[in-house]
Amino acid sequence: MTSAAPQDRIQRLRRASIFASAPDNVLAAVAEAVEEVRLAPNQQLFAKGDPGTSMYVIVAGLVRVHIGDQTIVELSDGEMVGELAALDPGPRSASVSAIDPSTLYQIDQLTLQGLMADHPEIVQGIIKELAHRLRVTTAPYGFSF
Repeated sequence: MTSAAPQDRIQRLRRASIFASAPDNVLAAVAEAVEEVRLAPNQQLFAKGDPGTSMYVIVAGLVRVHIGDQTIVELSDGEMVGELAALDPGPRSASVSAIDPSTLYQIDQLTLQGLMADHPEIVQGIIKELAHRLRVTTAPYGFSF
């Protein structure tokens, strides 16, 4: 399969929560920097413990974050996965596998750092998404941040 055209990439990125407030010129820069990854159902993106320096934006499909057979969360279009390793490289804390055929855009750590330095909208989008995940994850335990 071929990669999406630059304009298609921009449209797909626009649906991602971390890029929701990014202007077109920022999305164009991101679209040029990403690498498209396609996964078949049950194909693993990465395994727990793998070294990680990239994050992924899910632009189509459904993936699950899991440790062994235990599913932690399912993520779909517009969501990101692996962002902690891109922000603070280290071993992956969980595995990620496709449930449905999925397309993701990979952003490596150096590219992400450059994009964040040049476009504060991206930093704000990532912080917002991480805060949302923290709230959702801790809500069942009665924590409030």
